[in-house]
Amino acid sequence: MPPTQHKDYYAILGVKKTATADEIRKAFRKAARKYHPDVNPGDKKAEEKFKEISEANDILSDEKKRKIYDQFGFYSDQIDPAAAEAAARGGHGQGVPIDFGGFDFSDFAASGAQAGTSGAQSGGWGGFRDIFSDLFSKGGRQQQGPEAGTDLEYQVTVDFWTAIRGGTTRLEIHRREVCPTCKGKATTGGSHTCPECNGTGQVTQMGGRMKFNIQCPRCGGTGKVTNACPTCHGEGTIARTEHIDFRIKPGTRDGQRIRLAGKGNAGTNGGAAGDLYLIIRTGTNPVFTRQVDDIHITVPVTVAEAALGSKIEVPTIDGRAQLKIPPATQSGQKLRMRERGVSSATQEGRRGDQIVTVEIVVPHVQDERSKEILREFAKLNPADPRETIWAKIGIA
Repeated sequence: MPPTQHKDYYAILGVKKTATADEIRKAFRKAARKYHPDVNPGDKKAEEKFKEISEANDILSDEKKRKIYDQFGFYSDQIDPAAAEAAARGGHGQGVPIDFGGFDFSDFAASGAQAGTSGAQSGGWGGFRDIFSDLFSKGGRQQQGPEAGTDLEYQVTVDFWTAIRGGTTRLEIHRREVCPTCKGKATTGGSHTCPECNGTGQVTQMGGRMKFNIQCPRCGGTGKVTNACPTCHGEGTIARTEHIDFRIKPGTRDGQRIRLAGKGNAGTNGGAAGDLYLIIRTGTNPVFTRQVDDIHITVPVTVAEAALGSKIEVPTIDGRAQLKIPPATQSGQKLRMRERGVSSATQEGRRGDQIVTVEIVVPHVQDERSKEILREFAKLNPADPRETIWAKIGIA
């Protein structure tokens, strides 16, 4: 891939430079779910953002690419991977030997002559110059600018009635807040001479027999360094446990996400705080079952009520209500009570229905009078309810 310069991939993914591979992977997945073109059809900004986070993930999720990016401030396939390995061995502030074996110096003089006459340049030397002119003019790591805080995500279980009627819920979260000592700057006290470059702002790096003076990666070329904050140990943020109260809208559904802006981890160097996302899990009820905005309930009825039809009283989430049972209602039949369900949290003024499943209860007959009446009823209604079964299987 071509060199990618002046992009803070860590800020793009919303992670710290010390983030682990697992933290980078989680940050990418979260951002990808938000900006994926399938989720934002026709949104050019979301499409560009998705490309940007994909590029950042491609570099930071690859160990060798990340080492090159961390050392030079950009990544290019033209930089030999050995440079990344040397960076890892050298540690903070150590010189990184650059392997020039992959570059062709054979037409270096010729290309310089051509540049002086016709302006044409050799493609090989041009690519080499483009990479290292940026490297040696800007040095290694740059001083950190504002870094946004990462988002947080919590699952919250609310009871059945709170999800339906709304209310306020309290949650304990663990987040990082701006360090009170350094105010997020990660350093305290005055500056002192950089021990790496002895205050010159430059260090020497070797590439084979070639020697280069580049900007000191420890002090950024200033010749001065500052002390890490003793409270946050140079992080700029400290861990904190916090209780927050948040509102549940009436009709909130299971799996619904609530975003609390600025309630995520604090940023550093003036960076904005991340957001807090709450995934709602709703509780159950022993009588009512909720499906989206509809309420389902099973109601027992007597044989007489089902056969003759009647009006019965049934429970709803608003209290008692009358339900008409049509004559000849069968067990398992579903009756709809319109707008007796849950008020929608997403469509104002809309309300679901209540679906009543009828369950016919057969009485336990003990007295002779009742038995006699049932025998008489059977004589008057001799139809065989199993007749259709035999017809379907073809047995006479």
